[in-house]
Amino acid sequence: MIYVLKRIAALALVLLVSSFIVFSGMYLAPGSPEQFLVQGRTVTPEVLEAIRAQYGLDDPFLVRYWNWLVDVLHGDFGRSLITQQDVSTLVESRLPTTLFLAAYAAILIVLFGVGLGVLAATRSGVFEKVVVFGSNLGFAVPTFFAALLLMALFGANLGWFPVSGSGEGFTDRVWHLTLPAIALAFPAIAVVARITRTAVREEQGSEHVVMAIARGVPKRIVLARHTIRNSMLPVTTVLGTNIAGLLASAFVIEYAFTLDGIGSLLVNSVQKKDFAVVQAIALIMVLAFGLINLIVDLLYAVIDPRVRLAREVSA
Repeated sequence: MIYVLKRIAALALVLLVSSFIVFSGMYLAPGSPEQFLVQGRTVTPEVLEAIRAQYGLDDPFLVRYWNWLVDVLHGDFGRSLITQQDVSTLVESRLPTTLFLAAYAAILIVLFGVGLGVLAATRSGVFEKVVVFGSNLGFAVPTFFAALLLMALFGANLGWFPVSGSGEGFTDRVWHLTLPAIALAFPAIAVVARITRTAVREEQGSEHVVMAIARGVPKRIVLARHTIRNSMLPVTTVLGTNIAGLLASAFVIEYAFTLDGIGSLLVNSVQKKDFAVVQAIALIMVLAFGLINLIVDLLYAVIDPRVRLAREVSA
């Protein structure tokens, strides 16, 4: 429990530092904030003073940051500079698509990445060579190019899946987001499969696995209870890193498949310099990354009790 509280406190500190960096980004960009607010239009000095007063630009920087942080903690990210919509409402309407896409891709990464890696480690021959070749292909093919190939083959030619839109309802959304999820998960599946294969192979030669087999323990039990479980520590680390990065890399897929997620919203907001929206999405991504890393850290103790014991002793 003490370790969990420490990790939560560390996450809160990371979020605080990240919020300061995100907020400062607007003021580090070329030009003054009021110039971004007027969007290049010619205005009178009186209008500029009114804008500065409205957005609190006359206050000291730390005061502005504190006021913004307090508003964020109350769920108020401000208003979009382009559409004048509430940023919270704007992000909330697009967040489900991105979360669904990322969750779908995460499931594919776990199932196919770990599954193919274990099979490649336990079945030598043609199947292992195919998995190794597929993992090399996953490293080499860019995400956007993979998306185009999937769209051309399974969308335009075969017509199995739609190539645009996110769908409505669970079943329709799964159908619409299958190709985007595969394209998003493909590089991570290659990485996880390669790491899993290596980890399982190394664990197969460990002393306790050899001793279990020598004692006559069935190979299936040895594989499940000893080999796979003990090899999951490095695999879990790789899984957490890749899954945490899904939200950040989703914008490429959302742009290719014209999805209404926060990734495409982030790209449009950056192009139009809509900083209020960029700040909100950046914080959401940092929070998601921190939470996933926290979950992965806690999974270590579930996978290997020795990790939990060591943490309790250090605490």
